[in-house]
Amino acid sequence: MNKKYTYVWVSLIVLIFGIIVIPRIVDRLSSGSVVENDRLNSEGKNSDDEELAYILLDGKRRKVPSFEFINQDSVLVSDKDYLGKVYVVDFFFTRCPSICPVMTTNLVGVQEHFKNADDFALASFSITPDVDTPQVLRAYKEKYGVTGENWNFMTGDQEGIYELANAGFNIFAAEMPDVPGGFEHSGLFALVDKEGYLRSRIDEYGNPIVYYRGAILEEKGVNDHGETEEIGILKVDIQKLLEE
Repeated sequence: MNKKYTYVWVSLIVLIFGIIVIPRIVDRLSSGSVVENDRLNSEGKNSDDEELAYILLDGKRRKVPSFEFINQDSVLVSDKDYLGKVYVVDFFFTRCPSICPVMTTNLVGVQEHFKNADDFALASFSITPDVDTPQVLRAYKEKYGVTGENWNFMTGDQEGIYELANAGFNIFAAEMPDVPGGFEHSGLFALVDKEGYLRSRIDEYGNPIVYYRGAILEEKGVNDHGETEEIGILKVDIQKLLEE
């Protein structure tokens, strides 16, 4: 007799659960509220108000490796010269027929935006240093109307620059005779904080975006592949680091 009543009560509880709870779960799944309330997602939304993430390698904060090259004025510049400054890094070459003009134009806009910030700088490394001598780099700087002293266009040992790009920043650069210009590189910008750590905002999945797209004009907004520009968010994130 007791077993009979037990079965009745269990059946009743299951029925109530099915009537009340399951529809609520279905509603949450269909509306996406389950995903939005996930811990990683709530901490990792692409909010302009959130602190920037550190880029990790083997569980440790990734820092810019040591470097030392000469700039457009034949002045020796090292990573130590950038300590205490927030800065943006890119890899380019002056004869690039494709993305470099767009990247440089975007960075000119970024520099203009932060022209009054003494603790902001830029670092551009040539991937064709044999061609891009200091004189060539100086002419390139003048061509784009760069007047500030906080932007170094650097040249030097090619092996060292490629090591810095591919291993130091994981920003691809390589000599490839079959592509326009004979060299291939990504159109990405890296953001570095005042202590020399790589930083970025978090994507909608809670992961650092790591780099910012630099080869899409900010004013254009989107490229032919449907990718949106990221210069706008780069400016926001630079400001965050300047205020840290």
